[in-house]
Amino acid sequence: MTQPTDSRREHLHTARSLAASGVPVLPLRAGKVPFGNCRHCADNACGGRPNMKTPGPCTCPNPCHGWAAATTDPGVINTPTWMRAWREAAAVAYHPGGADLTVVDLDNPAAIAWAHASLPATRTVRTTRGEHWLYQGAMQSANAVRPGVDVKSTMAYARWLGPGTGTTTALPDVVRALVVKEPSTVRPASHAITVPARAGGGECRHRTPTYLDRGIAMAEQRITEASSAVHATVYRTFLAVLSTHGRCNCLTDAHIARLFTAAQAKGESARHCTDAWTNALTRLGL
Repeated sequence: MTQPTDSRREHLHTARSLAASGVPVLPLRAGKVPFGNCRHCADNACGGRPNMKTPGPCTCPNPCHGWAAATTDPGVINTPTWMRAWREAAAVAYHPGGADLTVVDLDNPAAIAWAHASLPATRTVRTTRGEHWLYQGAMQSANAVRPGVDVKSTMAYARWLGPGTGTTTALPDVVRALVVKEPSTVRPASHAITVPARAGGGECRHRTPTYLDRGIAMAEQRITEASSAVHATVYRTFLAVLSTHGRCNCLTDAHIARLFTAAQAKGESARHCTDAWTNALTRLGL
């Protein structure tokens, strides 16, 4: 059964409006899934598009290939095959990376609480179960970067649920760090904490001491509450702390020791802590 005429018209109007503003769009079927490949493109017989960062090389006129079908071309959106898809569509989706956006998809109240404590405020869109936080800038997409959190940008699609509220913030390093996989390291037996000589103890030029202490406390909590993927959580937490405070010379040995202590309490070795810290410094060019 197709949707009522007014709903179909609303989807098409939304798609045309988004495309005119430079946001690549595609129709979704019931269940929030894209339309499947046509018989000519089945099993990517046409050369496919899912493994490419931009649509192509397939020129199929159908809304094939999931996210890679997203387009801003009204000549495509209004073709007979696309119009048939819009008549059956249950929702409108868009390709965030194609619009130079990143969506942090927060799927439950706990994930939203984490975002408020850990991420810069930005434009927010309410979803059925949580929120989408939109940042300006594209990056690699990844699912389940932490409990209840997905990152949707390049090679992914997100459902359009309205413009949201607030001002879109530039994509921060702390979001980019969510999808970084730490290089594997050997875990020797735990021994006394050794903190690398990196902290300068200088005055933080852009944050108050209270903000810094609160950030370290939240980082400790994030590590302590990790129920799985402790290695990755420790590395991402170190990366987040350094991305915020690593360049302003405000971290002291005491701050770093607190992070190492929290990590070792979760079973991490001192060597792993040092490796994770060094890898984070290298990643950020510090």
